[in-house]
Amino acid sequence: MVRWLDRESVLPPEQERLLRFLKLSEETGEVAQAVIGATGQNPRKGHSHTWDDVQSELCDVILTAMVALTTLTPEARRVFAGHVARVAARVPPSQGRSAVR
Repeated sequence: MVRWLDRESVLPPEQERLLRFLKLSEETGEVAQAVIGATGQNPRKGHSHTWDDVQSELCDVILTAMVALTTLTPEARRVFAGHVARVAARVPPSQGRSAVR
């Protein structure tokens, strides 16, 4: 995906890199918008989104972050796996409740 984005870009590489990082903020804003819509907290729009929409937007955040990480380093998989392992090592063992719901 990153190669395709690089190939299609008309911007200098440094500017493209910065915009990919900024894209992540845009995507997280869409998560917030979907949560507000799923809970009906905007009186003007009501229930404009579903929790499935929130899940989809969260997936977009993950994809966008991985594109940004891959743009930053060709070792994105290794960097991400190492980070996940460090975070997992800090999580206390389960007390009989499933972490995934």
